Amino acid sequence: MSTQPSQDYLDVADGRVYYEVRGSGPLLLVIGQPMTSAPFGPLADLLAEDHTVVTYDPHALGESVTNDPTADVTPEVEASDLAQIIDALGGGPADVFGTSGGAVAGLALAANYPDKVRTLIAHEPPIGELLPDAAQARTAVDEIDEAYRAYGSGAAWGKFVSLVMHDGPIPDDGVPPAAWPPPGAEQPEDAAPPEPSAKQQADDETFFLRMLKPFTRYQPPIEALQSGPRVVVAVGAASRGELARRSADALAERLGQSATVFPGDHAGFMADPAGFARAIREVLAGGR
Repeated sequence: MSTQPSQDYLDVADGRVYYEVRGSGPLLLVIGQPMTSAPFGPLADLLAEDHTVVTYDPHALGESVTNDPTADVTPEVEASDLAQIIDALGGGPADVFGTSGGAVAGLALAANYPDKVRTLIAHEPPIGELLPDAAQARTAVDEIDEAYRAYGSGAAWGKFVSLVMHDGPIPDDGVPPAAWPPPGAEQPEDAAPPEPSAKQQADDETFFLRMLKPFTRYQPPIEALQSGPRVVVAVGAASRGELARRSADALAERLGQSATVFPGDHAGFMADPAGFARAIREVLAGGR
């Protein structure tokens, strides 16, 4: 069942944030990054059967805009935006499901605005600083930045995919190129990729030059997270040794818990929204 969301904008200190609201009931934020609202639609529709579900376009991405496109978009910036959205919808506290970069923003929200959060489900936050190979992760992210500056989005996306799909610790000499597109999904040789819009090009620049380093190099404040709202770290059942999975396991260990297993892999919320909705409800029910 598709639930037509309401659409709104919120003015923040240095920009304007777009968000959508579905359903009724307890407030639940469903967030990612760099994913915008659209990929979460099927999951949000299911959760809206018994929640007021909020999805959004992260700071400066999609329909959200920034007044200073040269400024870094950090987890703290996104946490401030999310806290203001919660205030605009009644002040919370809200439950939060964050995946990938959205999980990192969720950690910053729980740490900096603990009164706004009831339970945070942090699904595979890609925080390289938590890993023994943190130095290699920083180098790999630096190379993505350099590829974007030298050759543009295509080269940067190639290196990014190679990093996030790499299974295991990052070698000192870097990660090998990933097979992308996956076998069987290649475009015909004469098929030209669509020309990206000006907004897509701006979003790519924001992600590669203003977001990727602050998020992968975030230092989660463990004591604040342990003493604040309930935090549940989640991992994909089909995830292996990718950076995001290893980061989540490392975070769970530091928080003194075992990671909760969700369906699928890092992008499981798109492949199995019904399974994710069940898993989210089970976690939230355990905290009430």
